[in-house]
Amino acid sequence: MARKVTAIPATISRYTAAPSNSTRKRRVAGYARVSTDHKDQTTSYEAQIDYYTNYIKSRDDWEFVAIYTDEGISATNTKKREGFKTMIADALAGKIDLIVTKSVSRFARNTVDSLTTVRKLKDEGIEIYFEKENIWTLDSKGELLITIMSSLAQEESRSISENVTWGQRKRFADGKVSFAYSRVLGLDKGPDGTIVINTEQAETVRLIFSLFLEGMSPHSIAVELTKRGIKTPGGKDVWNQQTVRRMLSNEKYKGDALLQKEFTVDFLNKKMKKNEGEVPQYYVEGNHEAIIPPAVFDLVQAELEKRRSGSSRYSGVSIFSNKIKCADCGSWFGSKVWHSTDRYRRVIYRCNRKYKGKRCETSHVTEDEVKVAFVSAYNQIVSEKAEIIANAQIIRQTLCRTDVLEEEKHTLEDEMSVVVEMAQSIIAENARIAQNQDEYQKRYDALMERYDTAKARHGEVVDAITAKVAQSERLSNFIRTIQVQEGILTEFDERLWSSMVDFVTVGRKKEITIAFRDGTEIMV
Repeated sequence: MARKVTAIPATISRYTAAPSNSTRKRRVAGYARVSTDHKDQTTSYEAQIDYYTNYIKSRDDWEFVAIYTDEGISATNTKKREGFKTMIADALAGKIDLIVTKSVSRFARNTVDSLTTVRKLKDEGIEIYFEKENIWTLDSKGELLITIMSSLAQEESRSISENVTWGQRKRFADGKVSFAYSRVLGLDKGPDGTIVINTEQAETVRLIFSLFLEGMSPHSIAVELTKRGIKTPGGKDVWNQQTVRRMLSNEKYKGDALLQKEFTVDFLNKKMKKNEGEVPQYYVEGNHEAIIPPAVFDLVQAELEKRRSGSSRYSGVSIFSNKIKCADCGSWFGSKVWHSTDRYRRVIYRCNRKYKGKRCETSHVTEDEVKVAFVSAYNQIVSEKAEIIANAQIIRQTLCRTDVLEEEKHTLEDEMSVVVEMAQSIIAENARIAQNQDEYQKRYDALMERYDTAKARHGEVVDAITAKVAQSERLSNFIRTIQVQEGILTEFDERLWSSMVDFVTVGRKKEITIAFRDGTEIMV
């Protein structure tokens, strides 16, 4: 008997599980996106919405669901695209059968994201139609085409990112400064694009630097600013010490600008990383009007470094914190409260190593004892006011000069520039001309060693200049303060204490030595 084959037609769609002869309309959604908020893109964005709304509604076999949108969002990954994520969630929840969008690049410029999303939807029988490329994802060759088009779109994103990065670095190299003004208190963008001082906010900046030099810690300054009702750079009511610390270290307040502090590691996820030498940085001096005099700013940097390098954690709770030192072991004194719950309550200062390891024998002191010692020492200085001022001026003019160091700094900068050009030259030559790679590597290593040596010395010179400028500013403040003082002190003056005293040492027999900022030491 001859074999007979009879074909039985499919009655259910393998993608949608709906009967093949079903007259149910496909539920269709549109997706529109533009990557910037520019007004030209806004027109495109609105046009996409209008077009796909009318396009879907014009089809008798389609049922309009919604238009999902993302405005001013990059397509290089889907993490921040809320409209996109909502659309995919609705589709997987069974509310959408078909998604219509302009092109693969509008959908995603990341090949992995694109294919992952397409496959996830395909497994649920949900189709995507890319109009520009005429690709239907449930078509047998749809995934191949999407892979190709997504890869092309991703490479286009890479090219755009590299061009933008090159443009930014070219502006940096040309010394063109730009930054997020909303994050920098006291500086605004002027009508002609220049940086101008915001007079009201600048007072807050000056207050922060002043409080820090008076001995307060960033945490204490944050508490004080919050108590005064001053707004943070972000417009918030509560300050934190990280914000204060960043402001104290921001070179823009002295009129300079360090460019490319951060850089983009990956163009797909836009991850930013602190620049620790991976890409060039550019320092622009005298770029705009300073809120804080450069000398004062350098003094603050020296004080920050001093507090960081101390053997114990710096405390700015009171004007005596980190000001009293043990003459025996060199440790700082900390405050302790005696009789905290009764009428004999008082605050004393005691060596922090009093009961650590080998017991320190130095006696404690009270605030009143320190105050009396300061008044006595200050009055001795005032009695020799003319001589003290003359000595301080001599020290400032001789020991604080930086002209030789500045000349060496410029010489080292020229040296580094020459070495960089030589290195780039031999790299380019090696790329063009075949040569002995061992010899090339030796030349390259020698240049890098020369550069590293110059760079290390440059860092030392810059630190030395900063230290001398800070010392000069300390002496200037000391001279200005003592010049305007008339007569002797009859009681403790907190302002004079903060501006004139470097530290105090206490001996075993409570002998107190006041070290003033001009280097004068007086034992009382």
